[in-house]
Amino acid sequence: MKKKVTTTDIAKMAGVSQATVSMILNKKYNVSFSRETIEKVEKAAEELGYHKSECRRARKLTGQKLIAVFCPTLTNPYYVMLLQGIEEIAKESGYTVFVCNTLRDLKTEESCLRMLRQIQPMGIIYTCNPSACFQQEILALSENIPLVVIKNRDLDMEVDVVELNNAKPGRLMARHLLELGHRKVGFISPPLTRRQQQRFQRVEGFMEEFREAGIPEGVIVKAADEEVDSRVPGMDSEYKIGYQLTKELLKEEKGITAIAGLNDMIALGVLDALAEAKIRVPSEMSVLGCDNILYGKLKDISLTTIEHFVQQKGRDACEIIIKKIHALTSREDEIRPTSIYHIEYEPKLIIRGTTAPAKVRRNFSPVKK
Repeated sequence: MKKKVTTTDIAKMAGVSQATVSMILNKKYNVSFSRETIEKVEKAAEELGYHKSECRRARKLTGQKLIAVFCPTLTNPYYVMLLQGIEEIAKESGYTVFVCNTLRDLKTEESCLRMLRQIQPMGIIYTCNPSACFQQEILALSENIPLVVIKNRDLDMEVDVVELNNAKPGRLMARHLLELGHRKVGFISPPLTRRQQQRFQRVEGFMEEFREAGIPEGVIVKAADEEVDSRVPGMDSEYKIGYQLTKELLKEEKGITAIAGLNDMIALGVLDALAEAKIRVPSEMSVLGCDNILYGKLKDISLTTIEHFVQQKGRDACEIIIKKIHALTSREDEIRPTSIYHIEYEPKLIIRGTTAPAKVRRNFSPVKK
């Protein structure tokens, strides 16, 4: 069977980028190319026997100005906020957003990457660290298509990034509780697996603050079983983690005066478990989360949390993509821009009604300065 000719084949023969081939073959007359470049591409396409029918059919279905966005889940409001920021900027600039929900599953992520050949996006945004086994493929993609990763600092890839040092929110959470006099606290987390390094970072930042305060034994970490990440997540998955693990924590440990959730959805589950146990918040138990989602802002909840500007990260990522697309499509020569964007926000503590000073106890260790 004869191998199908692709725009990548044409790009190699003509000595231009794949993006240039795609734009010329799709008659984007608003983009300026030299007559010589157009003739080289058209000649290469003719010699290779390229047919545009399938490409046109895909474009008709998906739209020419398309940005593909990879999300690990759509059940956590954090990713919905990221998408909202991305879509705001995309819509302003006339782009369509195509969401690939990977469900934190390697096979699904692989299928989504294969799908990119059919939908031919002009840009790609990863809203989390790409899985390690696909990083080389993603780097190769970034050589031809503008690509941004909204990532955690542990990922070492030469791509445009909007990132968060996840240890910082953990440190802010711990510092707030220490300043309120809490010396024995719980930390509730989803599974702490190698693929979820951002969770490790937040927990480690939290624990490091207690270690530096001279209370390394002051944090009891409760993480969900690894199998939780293998299930298709539901809207209440992280809420249930907070609820169930808090019930276990209350049975296993005495003397805890505060509980932190890795994120706000977990913290909401913590609050319900405490309400069921008739433990008053914040007079008997302080609670805090991270992400500053809408539900935590409601007056009846008033959750203390960490703001790290999630929606703005989505907007920034999309703005970078559109700048790179414009840089590629507005140049007459074949020299590709090599700038690397790197944006990082400092997280901020938002104090509301679920944290308060710990009740005074005897024989506790003072915080070291």
